[in-house]
Amino acid sequence: MNYILFDGPVRNALLPFTFTRPVAEIRVGILTIREKWEKYLGSTTTTITEEYLSEKYPIVEMPTNVLINASFLPNEELVHLIEALNENEAVFYGEDVVAFYSTDTQDEIDFSSFKHIEYEGDVLRIENTWDIFSKNGEAIQADFDLITSGRKSQPISDTNRIINGDNIFLEEGASVEFSILNATDGPIYIGKNAQVWEGAMIRGAFALCESATVKMGGKMYGATTVGPHSKVCGEVSNSVIFGYSSKGHEGYLGNAVLGEWCNIGADSNNSNLKNNYAKVRLWNYATEKFDQTGLQFCGLMMGDHSKTAINTMFNTGTIIGVNCNIYVPGFPRNFIPSFSWGGASGFSSYLPKKAFEVAKVMMARRGVEFDDKEARILEHVFEETKKWRNY
Repeated sequence: MNYILFDGPVRNALLPFTFTRPVAEIRVGILTIREKWEKYLGSTTTTITEEYLSEKYPIVEMPTNVLINASFLPNEELVHLIEALNENEAVFYGEDVVAFYSTDTQDEIDFSSFKHIEYEGDVLRIENTWDIFSKNGEAIQADFDLITSGRKSQPISDTNRIINGDNIFLEEGASVEFSILNATDGPIYIGKNAQVWEGAMIRGAFALCESATVKMGGKMYGATTVGPHSKVCGEVSNSVIFGYSSKGHEGYLGNAVLGEWCNIGADSNNSNLKNNYAKVRLWNYATEKFDQTGLQFCGLMMGDHSKTAINTMFNTGTIIGVNCNIYVPGFPRNFIPSFSWGGASGFSSYLPKKAFEVAKVMMARRGVEFDDKEARILEHVFEETKKWRNY
């Protein structure tokens, strides 16, 4: 069967991260949503997403297809229902469609003519930006169980201090020396060729993905994910860092999500709790206002290619778009539109030509090419987000 992941109605609620990727490419837990589905299904998948993203993330359609709502994370029971779908059948979770069978002869999908199969079990779903970190502990545990089932960890060096070692898994090439690993409250996963340098202190649930690094003295609290090729140090708590990003120095990052190719300057910090202990509001691109998250702890959301200077400070519940460059002094406002350059004293537009020069250099340092596809996506984001830049 040909499986296709679609963005669904939550795409705008997951901006700024979905400015530059389909919902399926969001990382939560150890794996991206796409990687989770492909492991469960034993099959590759493609994507239905925004037209401007489709060149980088193309769709493959066959005579028969099963389309899956990418905001839902797979589990064994849900996957069994989806694999058993036949023509004119759909799986629903409440009022929301999870998956449906389609053929290339169907011009339109009318669910009123479909057989509804109700899924009533437990499910993880990513509907808002803050779900990425707030549900990360559960997602790490689910991915850990999936990835490590029937496998044996690489040996852990005896230079380390280990608590609950049966809940720690090292992939081939992973290196951990002279560190403290406590997996009492959740698993610790160290990916292929990842490194934990001397003096690090790590509490589960924690995932360090392929070729990522925890630098010397890093303090990692659960439930935190460090994506492939990313680097972290300082204090990091209940945060998800996508691939190729860096928070490589001292400073606090908590209840936060960083996209790809981000850089947090030395001694930068974000607040994750208001002084009056009130619930946090976040900018919502869909409603174009600050909406209630229902969370008391909520920190920083930063889109791809955004960066901060040293000693940058962020208020509780700050949203930063794509390709922003933030510098001190003072606290910048808590919604910064994409392609902004500046800080508390004011902003100007960060023009694509200059932003792309920086992206090319940064990506080349990691052996990745900044190509025309990436440029066209970012140019679209620049145009789409003009309405929020009044400078």
